Amino acid sequence: MNILTLLQAAPAAQQGSGWSMWIMLALIFVVMWFFMIRPQRKQQKELQAFRDGLKKGDKVVTVGGIYGTVCELKENTVLIEVDSNVKIRVSKNALVKDFAEPAA
Repeated sequence: MNILTLLQAAPAAQQGSGWSMWIMLALIFVVMWFFMIRPQRKQQKELQAFRDGLKKGDKVVTVGGIYGTVCELKENTVLIEVDSNVKIRVSKNALVKDFAEPAA
């Protein structure tokens, strides 16, 4: 056997690899969706539910790290009290989470 015979036989063995490549690409996409996109969407839905469920007296944290208590709610903005008699108005989208202790 010479090297030319081996090189000519190799491409014939790989003819069916076209479908397997597409199956592997689809499998990679499914795994990526399952581990990256799906959890991100779930987190966004939870955050939106938190923002929609805000009420007066809730303790919140802004994106900038400002802790406060909700004093007033409007459609797109929230007035939060950050210290005694110090209030700031922020967008609802700037609120990240509440830091209240979960009930035991």
